[in-house]
Amino acid sequence: MTDIVRRTAPLTALALTATLALTACSTGPTGSSTTDGSTQGGSSSQEAGDGDTGSFPTTVEHAFGETTIETDPQRVVTVGWTDHEVMAALGEVPVGAVKINWGGNEAGSTDWFDEAVTELGQDPADITRYDDSDGIPVDEIAAMEPDLIIGSNSGMSQEDYDRLSKIAPTVAYPETAWATPWRESVELVGQAIGRPEQAQEAIAETEAEFEAAKEEYPQLEGTSFAWGWFSPTDTSTIGLYNTIDLRPQFLTELGMVNAPLVEEMSGSENFSANLSAEQADTLDADVFIFYTDGGFTADMLLEDPLLSQIPAMASGAYVESGTPQDVVGMSSPTPLSIPVAIDRFIPQVAEAAAVAAEAGAR
Repeated sequence: MTDIVRRTAPLTALALTATLALTACSTGPTGSSTTDGSTQGGSSSQEAGDGDTGSFPTTVEHAFGETTIETDPQRVVTVGWTDHEVMAALGEVPVGAVKINWGGNEAGSTDWFDEAVTELGQDPADITRYDDSDGIPVDEIAAMEPDLIIGSNSGMSQEDYDRLSKIAPTVAYPETAWATPWRESVELVGQAIGRPEQAQEAIAETEAEFEAAKEEYPQLEGTSFAWGWFSPTDTSTIGLYNTIDLRPQFLTELGMVNAPLVEEMSGSENFSANLSAEQADTLDADVFIFYTDGGFTADMLLEDPLLSQIPAMASGAYVESGTPQDVVGMSSPTPLSIPVAIDRFIPQVAEAAAVAAEAGAR
C-alpha cells in the first residue's frame, strides 16, 4: 500500500479551491499503543505555524470513555462511514477508510471525497478501502499500522473498541452508534487530529450552505415530512425513519418538521419504526419521501389499495429516491456531502413542498 501523507490547509471545504500547504510527515506509527487507547513515546511532525499548534496531547471523550492522543497522528484509519470525508474537509487524508457499498462510485468511494483528496495533492486510489459488511475487520485495520483510529459515526461496539484500542488510540462516537449529528462529528474529528479551528470553519461554511438553501426554497419552512422505505416482497408495513436518524435531521435543518405521527413513533435509540399499511391514511405528512432503489416504485405505491392512501401520495407531494448517489450524503452528512445533497436532492423535496402547498395540505 502506498502511504498517504497528511496534508494540512486553510479550510475551504465547500469550494475546495483553497491553496493547500503541505507538511512533513512520518510514514508509520509515531509511538506504541496501550490498551487504554493512549500512545507512548511518540513525536509529532507538526511544523510551527502549520494549523493549530499546541493541540497535543488532547483527550477526546466518547461513548466508551476517554482517549488521549499524545502527538500529532500521521496514519489515521477511519471506521465510521464518513469520518474520512470529515478529515478531508479539514485538510487531512487517512491511510484507510471503509468501502462505500451503497451510493458509492466504482472505487467504493464518493466523487466529492475523491475530488477533495485530489485537491489535497493525493491520489484517492492510494487510500486502502476495506469492507465492513460483516463488521469492523480488525486484522485488516491492524495491517495498516495506524496511529489513530476514528469512528465518530460508526456502529463500533464495546468489543470493537477494546480490540481496536490495542492497535492504536481509538475514538468512538459521542453517544449513540450511527447517530452522531454532523456538527458533533466535525468537532470530534477536528479535536482528534488537532484541527479544532478548521473544524469550526467547516461548521460555519456548512451552516451557510443550509441558510442559502433555506433562502432559495422558502416553501420548505414549516412543511411536514416523513421519510419511508418499503420491502418489495412485503407491502404490509411502511418503514419510517425516526427523528434520531440523520436523514430527517438534514431536512429539519432546512426548516422542515417531522410529521406528528413520526414524532409519536420515534424513540431514543430506534432509527425507524413500522406503520401498518392499513393505517397508511394516518401518515399525516405534507411531503412523503421514500427509497425506490430496492425495486419498489411510485407507480406500485399508487396502485396499491392501502399504500395509495398515504395523503402525500394522493396529493402528489412525494419524492421517490431511486438514485443512491443523490441521497447517500444525507444518511451521514459531512461538510463535503451536504452541498452535493442540497444541489441534487433538495430541489425535488422543494418541488414536492410546493405541490403540497398548492393542494392545501398545510
